[in-house]
Amino acid sequence: MAQVQRMSRLMVKTLRDDPADAETLSHKLLVRAGYVRRNAAGIWSWLPLGKRVLENVTRVVREEMDAIGAQEVLLPALLPKEPYEATGRWEEYGAELFRLKDRKGADYLLGPTHEEIFTQLVKDQCTSYKDLPVILYQIQTKYRDEARPRSGILRGREFQMKDSYSFDTTDEGLAESYALHREAYVRIFERLGLEHKIVSAVSGAMGGSASEEFLAPAAAGEDTFVYCPSCDYAANTEAVTFALAPVDGDAHGPLEELDTPDTPTIETLADHLGVPASATLKNLLVKVDGEIVAVGVPGDREVDLGKLGDHLAPAVVELVTAEDFVGRPDLVRGYVGPQGLEKVRYIADPRIAPGTAWITGANKEGKHAKNVVAGRDFEVDDHLDVVVVEDGDPCPSCGTGLKLDRAIEIGHIFQLGRKYADAFQLDVLGQNGKPVRVTMGSYGIGVSRAVAALAEQTADEQGLCWPAEIAPADVHVVAAGKALQTELALDVARQLGEAGLRVLVDDRAGVSPGVKFTDAELIGVPKILVAGRRSADGVVELKDRRTGEREELPVAEAVARLRG
Repeated sequence: MAQVQRMSRLMVKTLRDDPADAETLSHKLLVRAGYVRRNAAGIWSWLPLGKRVLENVTRVVREEMDAIGAQEVLLPALLPKEPYEATGRWEEYGAELFRLKDRKGADYLLGPTHEEIFTQLVKDQCTSYKDLPVILYQIQTKYRDEARPRSGILRGREFQMKDSYSFDTTDEGLAESYALHREAYVRIFERLGLEHKIVSAVSGAMGGSASEEFLAPAAAGEDTFVYCPSCDYAANTEAVTFALAPVDGDAHGPLEELDTPDTPTIETLADHLGVPASATLKNLLVKVDGEIVAVGVPGDREVDLGKLGDHLAPAVVELVTAEDFVGRPDLVRGYVGPQGLEKVRYIADPRIAPGTAWITGANKEGKHAKNVVAGRDFEVDDHLDVVVVEDGDPCPSCGTGLKLDRAIEIGHIFQLGRKYADAFQLDVLGQNGKPVRVTMGSYGIGVSRAVAALAEQTADEQGLCWPAEIAPADVHVVAAGKALQTELALDVARQLGEAGLRVLVDDRAGVSPGVKFTDAELIGVPKILVAGRRSADGVVELKDRRTGEREELPVAEAVARLRG
């Protein structure tokens, strides 16, 4: 069956210039090539070419999910409040959740993920261990009220996502379902032509234990990850750990108070004493659900508030303000030290290990103290990895210096465990006739985000350059202007279409050959066939979009070559 799309009848308008608000390569090119158009901040329309690419990504995802025995369903995007209240996520999601009321005043939301609704579905449909294991999935529009929608379809308020959920009666079964998804994701991203890395991650608002991200390295990426050049360790920066290694603190002298006027910052303190910032102890004050907590890290490092928030979730973490020091004589702004703090929980990075000695605040204006030893002069309530990871930090597996890189998150898999099953009392009758609590996994792929990630990874100076699996066509046939060339182009396109290839043919009248060639490069179909100056001889030019290699061939040979 012919699959030929004539550009003279295609709704596509290419642009010569980048959109004024575009920051990333994918944003610029997808708009310029006529794949998407902006409706509002974070809200996009998919035009015919873009819809083809999106559907090709969807097809690959669907085929690989079906291959592991997953069953596709479609759940509503408009959801009631009550299931999300039952798990606490109505509040935990905060401002990112789209909330609305119906005409009767009942609360609803637009679904960001569907753990609660899938759990209720399985509770309704599955009553015996014989009904499990089961994997269910959907490919659906999701919603998130992003504070700063940006980067085109990379970070929108409405996006396409595949979310799947596994239900098992044992932890071993969950591990098997998790492994099935992991392997399927590798196949999906390999078929899509996406370079990717699998990294350890944190679960965040999703809950659960084991968690891994699939990241597509790209300059436009908003995720920072680390990898080890000597072993296979890779992790999201929020998941990097540092081992607690106590040292012998007996060699340190007694705590000594120092006069340090006008030194409220690490920089001024280190300069005043002539010591490296790494010898000092920085103490950041935050509020955790309204209670003041001190967080200690080496003076040359910064507190990663995202990491801290993940460790303390679902508690709300915020920085203290000047008002919080009022009525607290033990908290001297710029001179806080862990020794002598009253009724303040003290969290420290593992680098603040028992036996380590520090220069830190003396809790007096213009005063610091040296030889302040952890475990002797102060106690740490909780050791948590809370520093911003830096290039060269030791690999947790082998000790080699880690490398930092940027990437786009394209997939995330979680072993949720029984968090949601507990919330909805999801039990089935076991083999012994007694109730068994079900355990779950949750697995997401950003379908629309994968399109942008591919554009970021594969585009060149001329435009988009799609992998064959997801391109909007297999061949872009260009008629270089005259009637004879247009006639030949349409005939070749017909032959290719009848051979089962997807063909885009540029038969637009009144458009110069130069514009057509530029548009062919911009649109990014893998093969470009030009009916040009030798059309009268039945010869066409075949070009590989990625390599730029060109070859003149008789029409029959070109068609045979493209048919494979």
